[in-house]
Amino acid sequence: MDGVELTTLKRIKHPKGDVYHALRANEASFFGFGEAYFTTILCGEIKGWKKHLRMTMNLVVPVGNVCFYMHNEDTHETVMFELGERNYQRLTVGSGIWMAFRGCSSDINLVLNIANIPHDPSESVNVILETFSL
Repeated sequence: MDGVELTTLKRIKHPKGDVYHALRANEASFFGFGEAYFTTILCGEIKGWKKHLRMTMNLVVPVGNVCFYMHNEDTHETVMFELGERNYQRLTVGSGIWMAFRGCSSDINLVLNIANIPHDPSESVNVILETFSL
């Protein structure tokens, strides 16, 4: 899907605790830094649909497993990616793409977003979940 990119990330094993890479400034999916934040999602719960008008999101799931759904209004294409401990990758979602996500692990599901701009409620649109089918 145009505007969506998946990047395999390094997980470096260490006997005292692993190192999880997320994003480097010299990678193609780095569009600047605005803020980084974590959000949790409970198993079976869904957050969405949201479309950012200017923000590019770089989403990483270091704990648990989360299913991300993207919908392109122009092409009516919907795609899904499951990220997390079983599939450690970064999902880059450009502006103009509708997105929702669901907690897939019974324990905590933790999502990191490294955004290119600071949070601004006026630059996103939210609609009720049933607007697009999952």
